[in-house]
Amino acid sequence: MSRPMSNSSASAPPPRIRDAALTDTPRIAEIYAHYVRTSVATFEEVPPDELEIAARFHRVSSFGLPWIVIEDQAGVQGYAYAGRFRDRSAYRFTVEDSIYIDADHLRCGYGTRLLGELISRCEALGKRQMIAVVGGSQSAGSIGLHTRMGFRPAGTLPSAGFKFGHWADSVLMIRPL
Repeated sequence: MSRPMSNSSASAPPPRIRDAALTDTPRIAEIYAHYVRTSVATFEEVPPDELEIAARFHRVSSFGLPWIVIEDQAGVQGYAYAGRFRDRSAYRFTVEDSIYIDADHLRCGYGTRLLGELISRCEALGKRQMIAVVGGSQSAGSIGLHTRMGFRPAGTLPSAGFKFGHWADSVLMIRPL
């Protein structure tokens, strides 16, 4: 005899991906601050406030590049965006991805879904290359995610950053679009 499925897990709507909005910046700042304070996933050492995150959001948007969030019934649980890789015009078809997931929602597929959507949107914009600059050569989660999504190693910048009293590498990965 089989047991009936629990209504609580069966009735929860799946997480959805949507364009980020200015009203998401407080939650984005909260998610990002965790990584600034606890890891070398970013080489930033002081968490930016909501105003700075809003300015970054406007900057990305002004270039027509995507900034997306993934949300479940509890709210925004992660975000990703594509930024200009460099300012010089010859780089105009190359973007750099940034992706951060709420620490309580790691390894549940949110990163894969977000990065997949970001890649699709950048391809639709006619971009040719996406570069990931991964903080710390021991950042297995980010390196693994990017590898699963078709990125390949492009090089390592040894001891490129100094955070938490230690030197950290930057791992460069690239994916053709």
